[in-house]
Amino acid sequence: MPTSAVAKRAFDLAFAVPALILTAPLQAVVAVAVRRRLGSPVLFRQTRPGLHGRPFQMLKFRSMLDEDPSRGLVTDAERLTPFGAKLRATSLDELPALWNIVRGDMSLVGPRPLLMSYLNRYSPEQARRHHVKPGLTGLAQVSGRNAVKWDERLRLDVHYVDHHSIRGDLQLIWRTVRPVLARDGVTGSESVTMNEFAGKPCLEGAP
Repeated sequence: MPTSAVAKRAFDLAFAVPALILTAPLQAVVAVAVRRRLGSPVLFRQTRPGLHGRPFQMLKFRSMLDEDPSRGLVTDAERLTPFGAKLRATSLDELPALWNIVRGDMSLVGPRPLLMSYLNRYSPEQARRHHVKPGLTGLAQVSGRNAVKWDERLRLDVHYVDHHSIRGDLQLIWRTVRPVLARDGVTGSESVTMNEFAGKPCLEGAP
């Protein structure tokens, strides 16, 4: 039986609050490095779908340069510097999301928050990934991170929704350590980040 929302919230706070405090000095160092290497703003804010698709502002450390067609900085590959790639590979860019967890926007474990533009591309079954809060790590992340194909990624997300538990979350947090240290699956098969989810767009007027 899935964990209750109250128990999962208590679990999130028990981990995220100490983690936010303990990583504060490291986050300060990363913030200074981002400011010197990539400029301002230090934080990247993007609207992502949360529980039941409700939007929230997800926080990350900035890892890409701004778009600048005059300098040939248009695609993700062109905008991602070696410094930004290291931030992503080590997952240090994700540390500000601990604040999202403390605020209640996210959980430690759950389906990763994707793009708002994907919401109308999911099948009804795939859309059930939003029946729980999005997570900093999840079943798909420990199964290959960005290298997992979309169909399998979304199947794993829905499997998590149906079977999550405190014990399972602890196991997924532990299983997150190895791929992060090994820097496995940081890139998609066809891009430096994650291939776009095309899905099956809903047709206007279709049932």
